[in-house]
Amino acid sequence: MADTDHRMNTRLAIHHAIADARAVFFDFDFTLADSSTGVVVCMNHALSCLGLPPAPEDAIRRTIGLDLITVLGILAGEEWKPRGREFLRHFTRKADDVMVASTVFLPGAGRVLRTLHGAGYRLGVVSTKYRRRVEEALERDELLGFVDVVVGSDDVPRPKPAPDGLLRAADALGIATADCVFVGDSEVDAKAARDAGMDFVAVLTGTTPAETFAGYAPRAVLAGVGEIVAG
Repeated sequence: MADTDHRMNTRLAIHHAIADARAVFFDFDFTLADSSTGVVVCMNHALSCLGLPPAPEDAIRRTIGLDLITVLGILAGEEWKPRGREFLRHFTRKADDVMVASTVFLPGAGRVLRTLHGAGYRLGVVSTKYRRRVEEALERDELLGFVDVVVGSDDVPRPKPAPDGLLRAADALGIATADCVFVGDSEVDAKAARDAGMDFVAVLTGTTPAETFAGYAPRAVLAGVGEIVAG
């Protein structure tokens, strides 16, 4: 009886926007964690290797969550996209050195993962990062054991905003997309959720303003991931 009461009390602390979900999937960058310092370093390193000048930090931050070839087109011009694989190679090599060490989990992220896991939700992370980087960051902070599935850009043919990653995560858990909620910080995340047939919860810890999400009918727009579970 005590265990049942504990689970009921835990559910009461969980935001109503996900209370009836069976699975909750999270974007990584600017949703669960901030790796922007490392991203800026890696992005400007890769640009330099192509002979290009560094990009402003704010401009780079606005591209976080997009695939790298798209980012190259935004930062350097569409004419540079044919050199996208080279850009990706330079970025990846630098990221091997700095990315995980520079990643910091956002306030409440660990508490949310632990609480939802304890309440019986199935949890996943769907990111445009490589899966190993997400897993290494989670493992470093002793959070990997609370996550059932991690899908990175290297696991799917198309990155977000395509729904491939979310569909793969739901399939891996054997849960219908209608029973899943995706939590993310960007319009890319909102589009992926819509096209995967999942409800969406927006958080404002990225660079996307609240009004951008209005057209996607999110279940909620939260200041940060920590609001999913009452502190």
